[in-house]
Amino acid sequence: MTKTSDAIKILNKKIRTDPEMEGMIAEASLNAEVAQLIYEARTKAGLTQKQLAELVGTKQPVIARLEDADYEGQSLSMLQKIARALNHRVAIAIHKLIADS
Repeated sequence: MTKTSDAIKILNKKIRTDPEMEGMIAEASLNAEVAQLIYEARTKAGLTQKQLAELVGTKQPVIARLEDADYEGQSLSMLQKIARALNHRVAIAIHKLIADS
């Protein structure tokens, strides 16, 4: 078997063989994606975190936490409030994972 020093290939191999790590990375990726979506929608609307918080009925630090990729406490109800305040909607999809060959 050929050895590699490509970090991405090494990580991908480790992830595929370690279900726990795969789950952790999937969760972290989802948290980062949600944070980025909130940030992009807010900035595209031209709002500060404080302004969005006022529209949603919360405080600015709550919005800051939601926009933090490391935050794991997003709730569907808060995401729906933010979406409504920004004239968006929340869409959820569940997809079957396809294993690589």
